[in-house]
Amino acid sequence: MDTDPSANWMQEAELADLRHDLLRFARLQLRDAAMAEDIVQEALVAAYTNRDKFSGRAQVKTWVFSILRNKIIDYFRTSSRRPEQSLTRDDGSEAEINELFDDRGHWNSGLQPKKWGDPESSLVNQQFWEIFEICLNDMNESTARVFGMRELLGLETSEICQQLDMSENNCWVVLHRARAKLRLCLEHKWIGVESC
Repeated sequence: MDTDPSANWMQEAELADLRHDLLRFARLQLRDAAMAEDIVQEALVAAYTNRDKFSGRAQVKTWVFSILRNKIIDYFRTSSRRPEQSLTRDDGSEAEINELFDDRGHWNSGLQPKKWGDPESSLVNQQFWEIFEICLNDMNESTARVFGMRELLGLETSEICQQLDMSENNCWVVLHRARAKLRLCLEHKWIGVESC
């Protein structure tokens, strides 16, 4: 019996499917198709080159995604790029979000979030993730970048602030707006559709 994890390296068809998923994730994070292609290629090369280090404790897909995630984080850490749009610019959703709350910051009557049903079944539902991606793509680039760095890549707020040259208070405001806009979009495009 062969116990070498590298012996079970992916077949070409599996690699093509994985590459498609990796590209979707990288494009969502980077908002730059060419850079996403480059970083995915680097991740795949690194995975293949280091396949003998794959221990088999996780699925190959999980292992390769972690390599990609680290490549994206490295890109953000070393990149001198700054967002082209202002991180404090109102993308049109500020008034819509403010209408949800009263002067004390409590939900206005009838505008509380709808019940999302069973969260676990939504998380495994492919359609949910497609709509999530659509909603994230509807955000302006700089807001989506801050959200992705914090929630999808797991960077600390202080590191995001340093990389994007923004104050911590501004970062928290951008994250709040992103979460609120994402919630509204998901309620409209996912939860509202499911309840019909």
